[in-house]
Amino acid sequence: MRRFPLRTLLLMLVALAAFARLYWVTHRDASPGAQSEERARNDAAGKAPSATPASPLVPSPECRPVERALNDALRAPQDARVQADARQKLEACPQPPSRACELGAALSVRAPLAAGEAAPLRGLLASLCERCPPAANTCAQSVGQAFLAAAVGGVPDAAALAELRWALEHAGKQGTEAACDSLVRLGLAPAAQSGTPVSPAVGALLAELAPLCAKADHLPDAVLRAAAAQQGLQAAPKLVALVTASNVETAPVEPDQVTGAEPRRHAFDGDVNTGVPVSNAAPDKRWAADGALRAGYAPNLKHLASIRIRATGPGELRAIVRTPQGVGLKDPEGGFSFVNPTLCRFRGTGQWELCTPTVPLVDVDAVSVFPERSDVELKELEITGAR
Repeated sequence: MRRFPLRTLLLMLVALAAFARLYWVTHRDASPGAQSEERARNDAAGKAPSATPASPLVPSPECRPVERALNDALRAPQDARVQADARQKLEACPQPPSRACELGAALSVRAPLAAGEAAPLRGLLASLCERCPPAANTCAQSVGQAFLAAAVGGVPDAAALAELRWALEHAGKQGTEAACDSLVRLGLAPAAQSGTPVSPAVGALLAELAPLCAKADHLPDAVLRAAAAQQGLQAAPKLVALVTASNVETAPVEPDQVTGAEPRRHAFDGDVNTGVPVSNAAPDKRWAADGALRAGYAPNLKHLASIRIRATGPGELRAIVRTPQGVGLKDPEGGFSFVNPTLCRFRGTGQWELCTPTVPLVDVDAVSVFPERSDVELKELEITGAR
């Protein structure tokens, strides 16, 4: 029996869990029982049946012929009259029924982008994606599916990337928002986390699609900056290029709370002759987030520009960056979501070292210190930013 490395198995489990969540989000239509109860309530109140965004219970009169017209177009892709009829019926329908939206997959297969964008079926797919809700939008769903596949698969070729780019450009307003949400959760947030390897396939998708989501204003600035800082200019130049430059007046900012190794406040007392033996900190259940010493800010540090550190022995500095709910990791005690990009690795020569992230970070909840040896002592830590 073939045995897989532990890291590969973990990546496969993460991808499977993400797929299950994406499937649940995009298929959570009301159950038949719930729909029956709703109809009963509506009948009692004298109301017309309501429609869910994903699957209208009763299609409007102008939308009822769409499914049949699209099926006819699929059967006769070269018949100009049939194609024109399908386009006319589709353009008259503001939101096609879910069964019509599901035909987007067949349209995509029958008219791949590589065969030419002028193909009649490709035009029908564009119109369909622009009208279908996210839960039944072929163009929007293809983006999330691509990131799930990329977590355990090979790098997509140029044709596949072009197809995804086209899909995102034609997903419609709601579909674009949903597709970019998948990009943020399945691609950008993992790229912003320390110790989480980003596969070349995910990197290729981010480079191709993230600029479109940024243009549509669907990339959370805190997550984008954290990913750019974690990946760096060499690994992710397109992510770094998406960060908007800002002129912010910065100065050393004292943390509001310091936790971890004792005497922890000696790291911020301005005296390089005192220090904190951070290697003495005992790893606990919060070690992955807090490390040996955690400098916290309440409210969040709105801008983190650089850090100066003086230490003996090497280690790593990470930022805890707050993100929209459900994006990245979750702090079970604080109840918020976050990512934890690596700011820098310090050598610990006993002299001052300057740590400047690739891009300034925003919404920083804390800075954590992770020693790499058993003899590391933190002499002084100076965090420069703005509240």
